[in-house]
Amino acid sequence: MIDALAASLGLGPSDPAFWMPLVFMAILVLLIAASIVFDGFDIGVGLLLQFAPSELRPQMLSMLSAWRDANEFWPLLGLGLFCAAFPFAWGPVLGKLYGPLACMALGMMLRSVSFEFRLRASTEHKPRWVLGFWVGSLLTAVGQGAVLGRIVAGYQDDPGYMGFAVFVGLCAVAAYALLGACWLVMRVEGDLQRRAINWARHTVRWTAVGMVAIAVTLGLANSGVFSKWSDVDHLGLSATVWVVMLLCFVGMEVVLARLAAKVEQSLSWMPFALCVLLYVLMLAGLAYSFFPYMVLDEMTLWDGAGSVASLRMALAGVIVGVPVVLIFNVLAYRTVFGKAKG
Repeated sequence: MIDALAASLGLGPSDPAFWMPLVFMAILVLLIAASIVFDGFDIGVGLLLQFAPSELRPQMLSMLSAWRDANEFWPLLGLGLFCAAFPFAWGPVLGKLYGPLACMALGMMLRSVSFEFRLRASTEHKPRWVLGFWVGSLLTAVGQGAVLGRIVAGYQDDPGYMGFAVFVGLCAVAAYALLGACWLVMRVEGDLQRRAINWARHTVRWTAVGMVAIAVTLGLANSGVFSKWSDVDHLGLSATVWVVMLLCFVGMEVVLARLAAKVEQSLSWMPFALCVLLYVLMLAGLAYSFFPYMVLDEMTLWDGAGSVASLRMALAGVIVGVPVVLIFNVLAYRTVFGKAKG
């Protein structure tokens, strides 16, 4: 397959002009996955603040303090890598996403400002910054979901597709709230865990609706994607992915129900693990659907990639800089999965 793809581009498999864009795209997918998981539970907890009693909000925010800087690193690194490795894709991709990206950027800035100002604000002003953090989380989730909706719909501007992007944005709110709730279920006990279980059980169904809508729309909007997944040679893979995703949803429902009934408390980590698996599978399915295009049927990875010289320079920066940053993040995330103390 690799040989045939390289030959179709007039390149050899060992040619840097062929394999370097693949390497950068693989790194980019991994960074997106890290952003969804680590920045995702941060956004999810922020979204749940308005549903929590005022006396529990300080605990929820204080639990995020150890990872705030690390969490925001992932989307920024992903965007920087995309701009460095695929300069010719800026216009065709980012140029059609101004609205959702502006919404996402505004949300990220509001989240950061509100979180820091809350720590320094007087007691009577703290609720304002907590509200700002919630609004920032909402804007970030809606913006990211709308970006996905626009990409899945092939950037079409018909009212129906624009409405679909808004719908996916709202489903992204549910998906991030589910991730944040499952993280809280894993991390805390008592009243907050009970509330988090309830939040997770309410959001899991809307997350499923959003994922089904994305899959159906992607297949209907592009015949090439539909044929790729429905082809006899790939039908086994398609069926396996959908069965595993269905089992993830069912498993979450079952475990959350048992936790709500105060049975099998040792499984409090499982909803978060299943949620992460679910989102990784969704991302992998989207990557498989789009490959080898950055814009379906219009621009491939190699069309959007920079010159070999610029890719070599960017790769050198990745090789030198990313391991250092990863060490920092690994140290920061050492306790992200354990029970919160005191």
